[in-house]
Amino acid sequence: MAEKTKHWIPSTSSLKREALQAEPRFFRNKARQESKFVHFTGNWEDLVKFLQMARKKARESYVETELIFALAKTNRLSELEEFVSSPNNAHIQQVGDRCYEEGMYDAAKLLYNNVSNFARLASTLVHLGEYQAAVDSARKANSTRTWKEVCFACVDGTEFRLAQMCGLHIVIHADELEELISYYQDRGYFEELIALLEAALGLERAHMGMFTELAILYSKFKPQKMREHLELFWSRVNIPKVLRAAEQAHLWGELVFLYDKYEEYDNAILTMMSHPITAWKEVQFKDIVTKVANVELYYKAVQFYLEYKPLLINDLLLVLSPRLDHTRTVNYFSKMNQLPLVKPYLRSVQNHNNKSVNEALNNLLTEEEDYQGLRASIDAYDNFDNISLAQRLEKHELIEFRRIAAYLYKGNNRWKQSVELCKKDRLYKDAMLYAAESKDIELAEKLLQWFLEEGKCECFAATLFTCYDLLHPDIVLELAWRHNIMDFAMPYFIQVMREYLSKVCIIYTMICSLTNKIIALETVHEI
Repeated sequence: MAEKTKHWIPSTSSLKREALQAEPRFFRNKARQESKFVHFTGNWEDLVKFLQMARKKARESYVETELIFALAKTNRLSELEEFVSSPNNAHIQQVGDRCYEEGMYDAAKLLYNNVSNFARLASTLVHLGEYQAAVDSARKANSTRTWKEVCFACVDGTEFRLAQMCGLHIVIHADELEELISYYQDRGYFEELIALLEAALGLERAHMGMFTELAILYSKFKPQKMREHLELFWSRVNIPKVLRAAEQAHLWGELVFLYDKYEEYDNAILTMMSHPITAWKEVQFKDIVTKVANVELYYKAVQFYLEYKPLLINDLLLVLSPRLDHTRTVNYFSKMNQLPLVKPYLRSVQNHNNKSVNEALNNLLTEEEDYQGLRASIDAYDNFDNISLAQRLEKHELIEFRRIAAYLYKGNNRWKQSVELCKKDRLYKDAMLYAAESKDIELAEKLLQWFLEEGKCECFAATLFTCYDLLHPDIVLELAWRHNIMDFAMPYFIQVMREYLSKVCIIYTMICSLTNKIIALETVHEI
């Protein structure tokens, strides 16, 4: 029996099921083909109709995605908004990115808003010029990158209030600060940049970079505000960086302030001396100069004051006096012929009994003809060349200074010169006193003879008592007899007689006492 070949014949239900399964694939493939075609032809209206029809047949993700893009292309924004608000299987984020890339920002705005992609929404709103809404979206996105994008867009759109709102979220990140500042500066918006940083100083996350950059901006564009800023926030700025900015801007006063805070006292003093008109302040200078490390700066400061503020130089010298080499200082002023200017300084440091100081001050007093001051100086401080001063004073036209010369000779045991100078200037009393102090019998006798030669009988009599211990009565008697002035010598002889008799009485009493003791001893031995 011949075997019959059997062929499978599908049932009606199977055919329907396969047809239903094949239909979506057909429309999906057809939609792809149509979309690709329309991209070249630009006939988006027909594509919308086709995709709407295809969507009714098959709710495929690709179909709905392409439909959304086609609606965006045809600017059917109301239909687009309605579509994305209803349940769908479209890749809305993907379509939004395509719209954004092709500049369909209104459509992209709807799509990004639908998927809550606030970062991309902010970027889209920026392109639409909706800066306030962009700021709100950036706040929701809370991304530094988004804040920067919106901020820069607001700057370009001269929406500086909104730009500042964004900038406050950027400046707190130190690594983003430089780019933000450059963006403002490159466009010449210095005032707005300064306002932004000023507003940011009060933020909880304010950092050193903000204070530093604001100081630098002040140095360039608002120098009048820099000093106040530094006084308030000097501890929060990068001082070396701000120092360079202040120097470049020639803000010498602020530069000195920063050097002081940075403990670069030498540079602070050098800056004040180099730019005194704007940088020098008396109190500040005197405060800083005592802290410098380089001793040579003391003398440069003295030279600076002598040239710039000579009337205040004694105040500076008094501040520096514990640190100065007084000999060097005096030599400098002597060389500059300015010793009279620093007389208060010389007086204040004379207690060190420095030879240069003493001689300088003594010379000043001599030039000023202040003999009382000179005598007081000589008595109090003895470290100076006594003989040299005495020789100069010996030739002085005023007798009081020649008298001091005699005093100096006396102090150096040059009795003869001292007495001779007194005799020359008719300083009889001084001559008598110095002769008595010398304990030199010959000098006293010569003075006595000189008085007689000059006919100064009263001085002769006075010398007899002043030099009483040095004179021999026989010499005095001879001189008085030869010059017929016994009356002037009589008081002296009376005193001598009294003294001698007293001595004789004492000797007699002692002899009698001794004799009595001897007699008493002999009597005891005999018994």
